[in-house]
Amino acid sequence: MKSSEDLKIKLRSIDHRGYPAYKDLKGQYDFGGYVLSIDHVQGDPFASPSRLSVLISSERAAFPPALYDTYAKRITLQDHLTRLFAARLASAETRGRGSGKSGLLAVSHCGQEVLERTACRIKDGNIILRFEAGFPARGRTICAGELETMLFDILPGCVTGSLYYRRIDQKRVQAAIDLCEDQEYIRSQLPKLGLCAFLADGSVLPRQSGVSDRPMKDAVPFKSPDSMKVTLQLPHRGAVSGMGIRRGITLFVGGGYHGKSTVLQALQSAVYNHIGGDGRELVIADQSAWKLRSEDGRSITGVDISPFIRHLPNRRDTRCFSTEDASGSTSQAANLMESMESGSTLLLIDEDTSATNFMIRDKLMQQVVSPEEEPIIPFIERVRSLYEDFGISSIIVAGSSGSYFHVADTIVQMKEYTPLDITEKAKKAAAAFPVFSSEQEKFPPYTCQRCPRPDPALRKDDRLKLKAMGTSELFLGHEAVELRYLEQLRDSEQTMALAYLLKYMELQVFDGKKDLTRAADQVEALLDSKGLEALFERGDVRSSLARPRRQEILACANRYRRLAIESRTEK
Repeated sequence: MKSSEDLKIKLRSIDHRGYPAYKDLKGQYDFGGYVLSIDHVQGDPFASPSRLSVLISSERAAFPPALYDTYAKRITLQDHLTRLFAARLASAETRGRGSGKSGLLAVSHCGQEVLERTACRIKDGNIILRFEAGFPARGRTICAGELETMLFDILPGCVTGSLYYRRIDQKRVQAAIDLCEDQEYIRSQLPKLGLCAFLADGSVLPRQSGVSDRPMKDAVPFKSPDSMKVTLQLPHRGAVSGMGIRRGITLFVGGGYHGKSTVLQALQSAVYNHIGGDGRELVIADQSAWKLRSEDGRSITGVDISPFIRHLPNRRDTRCFSTEDASGSTSQAANLMESMESGSTLLLIDEDTSATNFMIRDKLMQQVVSPEEEPIIPFIERVRSLYEDFGISSIIVAGSSGSYFHVADTIVQMKEYTPLDITEKAKKAAAAFPVFSSEQEKFPPYTCQRCPRPDPALRKDDRLKLKAMGTSELFLGHEAVELRYLEQLRDSEQTMALAYLLKYMELQVFDGKKDLTRAADQVEALLDSKGLEALFERGDVRSSLARPRRQEILACANRYRRLAIESRTEK
């Protein structure tokens, strides 16, 4: 391995040369306390920044094993160190003058959620931290002096000030790990207590704005009604009380702007752990929870939507339904059936983002248009059997119709951001109205085990260009995959990871024999054993990927317009 002095000599030898001479710097260099690796050098100052990493041995980093001896704690520690490194870079004011991205030093920008990222990886106590650097230039001429300042003056302080246990605030890192253990304890208790979600008293659910995920100042703290209060004895915080939402069918009602959708948004984000100070750090939901909504225009391939859509006038087969441009009701039906395929056991539904005709048909409409003339079986007629036959709970936000009072197990009214248990009152009022649901039979049989075929054209060229557009869209080659309605996709780095995962499935997993469920099992097993790094067979791991859930992996595959289905079996 070369020394840091070798790197300095190389830098000075290429000063003022053409930009491609930076390629000579690739390799590893020993800086004494850590090893700097220049993994990829940008070909142009305007291109994507160069990719670098630092490796600190377990002996030098010296983090106690108790801080990373479980998966959840390791991810939390990695997240904490990434944030510390990012804060150091921000305070260093690294961006210099020059062409394109000259002088840039950047690492993953972590949001309110704690996610597994390629930016930081801890294995056997050794720490690898990956980041990006814009190698400086004037025009396309190398400015070696500025890069020397970045790598020899700025970077060492950032590394030693954030990745060495003795140099960081040990109380803060311990607090992050303690919070993680409390969160995981709550998550482990949900099934034991028959709950699908828990919202701690004192939680701050509203966000600053539609473009900020930080907690709103002076917001009304959440407080559970006594009838739904659950007290948990957490490992570190001790006794914590809050609302326990029981499995089954829970309805949130109330006037507009009183906090119904705010609760649902907190629950859909609660599949992830949150950092301290977020306000929702002790709001925990079933990790398989799925935000079910309509999605006009999405692509559907070979999905059995017959439990909800049948007898289409053009005689299209809804047991194997495909379309390039789904309607609101067909998209919501497909989303639900795909969520069952992914293993979700909790549906989160807001009437504001649902197709009305999928959710309900009132008695007057049923009298005018008979059920035999209507191809849609509304969700209200299936919600009970979904729970009783498959154990799939539903949390529904509604403000315009009381018909769901008849099928709900628990009814909560949000009044000025305060929840009130009105189950008894609502049930008593509903008794004066006719029961809406006419069908009480078991959930009908449906076909599953869709087996995707590989695309031979893609396998001839595995060097497909990948691109992510925030959390709304990704590109695999020239193929766009729309993700804008996957509301639980929290980070653009998850979108980029989905692009790599979709490419991996196309090239390595799809074979016309494995169904999508087994394909997801194979991918998750790979990620569990080797992490996102396993997607980079040629090395040169990107520093900006975050792991998505199983639900988003399958949702991405289902929205891939090239998806070709081989066979199906009945369930």
